[in-house]
Amino acid sequence: MINIAINTFKEIIRNKYMYMIVFFWFIFIAFSIILWKLTIWEDSKIIVDFWLAMIEIFWLLGVLFVWSQLLFREIDWKTIFLILSKPIKRYEFIIWKIMWFSMTILLITLFQSILFIIVLFIKDINIDYLIIWSLVNIFLKLEIMLVIVFFLSTFMSNMLIIASSLMIYFASHSFSTILDLVNKMWNNIAINWVKLLQLLFPPFEALNTKDIIWNFSDFSNSYFMLNFVYSVWYFFIVLYFTVVIFSRKKFEN
Repeated sequence: MINIAINTFKEIIRNKYMYMIVFFWFIFIAFSIILWKLTIWEDSKIIVDFWLAMIEIFWLLGVLFVWSQLLFREIDWKTIFLILSKPIKRYEFIIWKIMWFSMTILLITLFQSILFIIVLFIKDINIDYLIIWSLVNIFLKLEIMLVIVFFLSTFMSNMLIIASSLMIYFASHSFSTILDLVNKMWNNIAINWVKLLQLLFPPFEALNTKDIIWNFSDFSNSYFMLNFVYSVWYFFIVLYFTVVIFSRKKFEN
């Protein structure tokens, strides 16, 4: 298990896309600091929206372009045979891989969140509870995208993984719009099909609380906890099917 953790860490560190993402992330931080120095950027909402969007978008790219390669590359380059030849079960391999990737995402988002909160203190911006929940929800989104990427990696090529993951990500944010359009058709069958289809997609629209910070705050804690529990449940359901498919997958020499 330790070898899986070490190899996973080495794979992440060596990936060229990770360096590009980190580089552009620091560029955006420098850009935001320059804007503050020039007093162009005084709107608190813009600052909050920018940082939350930056945390989510940059590490969504990390999940898609870094994490999507790792399992696929081990299968494609046949290094999976060397790993599975050791006394380790397939489900252990997948679970430990995802666990270590999850820990990496947690550390990265925690570091960025601390920087973000420091910025809010410096700018004397009220730390609304929706901001904290938005950070938690961003982490949940990244975790769900991670397990979806692993799930797709068990039967798709790398480019299809990225394209399908992006489709799932954007579609999962758009179901209220889709339902509004379908409702105008007055077609109950279509409405029911969309609602059924929505259950298959992750609850990203419910987790997208960053768009309503300071616009609407009439939320109970039970609403956030329900979304949290549903997201965790969704994560483990996808993980289960990932393990099942990977355990039954036949690898060709």
